[in-house]
Amino acid sequence: MSFFSEERAAELRELFFESAQELLQTLNEQGLELEKSPADAEIVRGIRRTVHTLKGDSAACGFRELSDLAHELEDVLTPELAAAASSAVAELVLSAADMFDALLAAYRGNMQPPKGYPLRVMIARILKDPAATRSKAELVPVFQWTEYERLAMEKASKEGQEVFNIAIGIDRASPMRSAAAQVLLNVLAEAGTVLARRPEELPPDNVIDVLEIALASKLDEIAVQKKCSIPTVVELIVVTKWVPAPVEATPADRDVLGLAESTVSSNTVSISELEDVLAEAANRTTESSRSKTKPSEFSAAENTLRVDAERIDAVMNLVGELIIGKSMLYQSINEFGKRFPKDPLKMRFTDAMSKQSQVLNALQRSVMKIRMVPVEQLFRRFPRVLRDTAKSCGKEAEMVALGQDTDLDKSILDQLAEPLTHLVRNAVDHGIERPEERVAQGKSPQGFVKLNAYHQANHVVIEISDDGRGMDPDKVAAKSIERGLITADEVARMSDHQKLELIFESGFSTADEVTSISGRGVGMDVVRSVLGRLKGSVQIISTPGKGTTFRLTLPLTLAIIKALLFSVGDQFYAVPLNSVVEITRASYDEVHKIDNSEVLRMRGEIVTLARLSRLMPETHESSISKFFVVVVGMGDRKFGLVVDKLVGEDELVIKAMDDQLVATDLVSGASILGDGTVVLILNVPVLVERVAYARTPSVPVPLTRSAGVGATI
Repeated sequence: MSFFSEERAAELRELFFESAQELLQTLNEQGLELEKSPADAEIVRGIRRTVHTLKGDSAACGFRELSDLAHELEDVLTPELAAAASSAVAELVLSAADMFDALLAAYRGNMQPPKGYPLRVMIARILKDPAATRSKAELVPVFQWTEYERLAMEKASKEGQEVFNIAIGIDRASPMRSAAAQVLLNVLAEAGTVLARRPEELPPDNVIDVLEIALASKLDEIAVQKKCSIPTVVELIVVTKWVPAPVEATPADRDVLGLAESTVSSNTVSISELEDVLAEAANRTTESSRSKTKPSEFSAAENTLRVDAERIDAVMNLVGELIIGKSMLYQSINEFGKRFPKDPLKMRFTDAMSKQSQVLNALQRSVMKIRMVPVEQLFRRFPRVLRDTAKSCGKEAEMVALGQDTDLDKSILDQLAEPLTHLVRNAVDHGIERPEERVAQGKSPQGFVKLNAYHQANHVVIEISDDGRGMDPDKVAAKSIERGLITADEVARMSDHQKLELIFESGFSTADEVTSISGRGVGMDVVRSVLGRLKGSVQIISTPGKGTTFRLTLPLTLAIIKALLFSVGDQFYAVPLNSVVEITRASYDEVHKIDNSEVLRMRGEIVTLARLSRLMPETHESSISKFFVVVVGMGDRKFGLVVDKLVGEDELVIKAMDDQLVATDLVSGASILGDGTVVLILNVPVLVERVAYARTPSVPVPLTRSAGVGATI
């Protein structure tokens, strides 16, 4: 029986999932701090408090495996053990964060949670001999087999064979670890049938640390372990029997789990004793329904109210509809004023409309503030990404974060996680040099990756910089030609900046070999596509030998914008007002042709002109002798849009459009004016890119001009 109804219990679990993610992020940050300062007792106490909170909250929600693991982890989190075990406790904390994250994902998805045996083995090893863990590789197996591999394991089990999960830590002192792993595979092949293994392909020497194997054999557990015990090759071994469908332990099994807990807490435990206990617990596990723990009532008052993002989006949509309604009222009041200019109601209507506009603007700003969150929520996850990437590449790198209090729309922030992860990993893998190479160049052995965020007008700029080797435009161009992404003739007409932009082409990679981090030609094209969806842009600034900076420019929000409206032919368009540099009027006699492009001289500066009739074939321009030029810019790039008529400024609510209605990425959405007119909102970053880096056509295209004037572009 539960203290709460099912509905209330579900709400508590959702609250736990939200708070647990924050706790895990804190745990990751504390683990990284402990890795830098293993003797800092205050950091250890902070980690213990975080784990204790996670333990209590998970127990209240009935998540036993997570609660038990957190309880066992607390035994290791003492300043004395942390100082004695050096980096081993920090490694344990980071591994625990990964294990807890996997458990939370399983709980949230109503799936079978993974067992924490690897974490318990690490805990037991530290408790047994803290000093011995200083130079030993930590064995943290995952045993994530595919469905096909699990079916093969089930088949072998039904045929009467024992199936084992085996994790082997390769001795780091071994000069040829891949060869050592192959020797182990040959030995295990004599003991039975290898059903699965990780990694599937042995990497180059001195890279592999842990070999995970699923083995079907007629031998028992002890015999298999003896087979694997090869001096100077194997450092650590964990052998457990595979259970086809592991579930929660029954009450009868809890004595065994209690024995495991007490064994872990003992400083005289041996690894083999712990493995025996865990194996016994796994063998005695039977199918049973989940036991429900009575959650304790939360009584602490909070000043913060957690609201689902969808509810805020719904309010923002309603505010958008109100703005459309306001435009309709303005239109009606203007028509009323023209029809009855002396009617006293005109002024009363105007005053009421003015008051409504003030309230509506305040409401809009309030909702916008609710949607805005500091980029710190995004930046704080990357120190762990950088640390893991640097460790796998054999490099030293540190992260510096600036402008973490810069606010950004939550919907944009969530979509930036993937592209920023690619950029941080690439900065370490491709940018930062190896320590010996940096020292030879007069740099410090440790490189740095800097994340910076700041506001610029109505945009947010996020920069990812490194002090690595930089990018060579000629090498980028050569790789693009080699991969067939561009021809040598096209490269010859490119500037260095345009050559660097080629890294965003799908299939491009400068890596000489494929690794788990890079070399497959995916990643940077994802960055560009995500920025395009967000109406943002990305700029590259690189100096060979000095480093590279990726500058991402994004709108503050995607919901409501102030825009400049204009018409081309019979179609209305809009561009964000903050993208407009200036507006001028010109005639066809002032237009010149340079390198097959139309240009206009403005105060000594050459501005490239763009016509929507060329970029969007469904748009028809009128034949007029004079036209307006709307100069639009993004970063240091700008161009002039040729338009027939200026309509004015207005506040527009952006509505997404189906791809079947507008089959071009030049349009980011649409809006409705007060009189019902549909306006297409242009995607300025894509327009800038299309105009600035469009490949020069080989055949001139006719240009529509007024009578008596003809030209080509």
